[in-house]
Amino acid sequence: MSEAARRFPWAAYWIVWAVILFLTILPLLSVLLAAAIADAHGCRLDEGNAHPCIVWGSDWGTTLYAMALMGWLMIASLPLGGGAFIVWLVLLIIHRLAWGRAAKESKP
Repeated sequence: MSEAARRFPWAAYWIVWAVILFLTILPLLSVLLAAAIADAHGCRLDEGNAHPCIVWGSDWGTTLYAMALMGWLMIASLPLGGGAFIVWLVLLIIHRLAWGRAAKESKP
């Protein structure tokens, strides 16, 4: 058996972990980006209502308001992301243990 065939597929697990992490924190990134844009242009940003905010010659107030409200999606994304991480970790452990056993049995 070649060396490449015996290697555990860590890259696939790291990619899936990165996707889980990214989707989990995406609402937080939206809030932080909206706050940074509003702050850089001297605009008011709150959850009460949209305020006018001129960015690069056009009004982004409604867009920034919507981006800020995306933070409420963390109520769902954090528990779902945590659950997905636990499932990912359990699958990783099971796969790694099974792969290790199979590798030991295939050695002469």
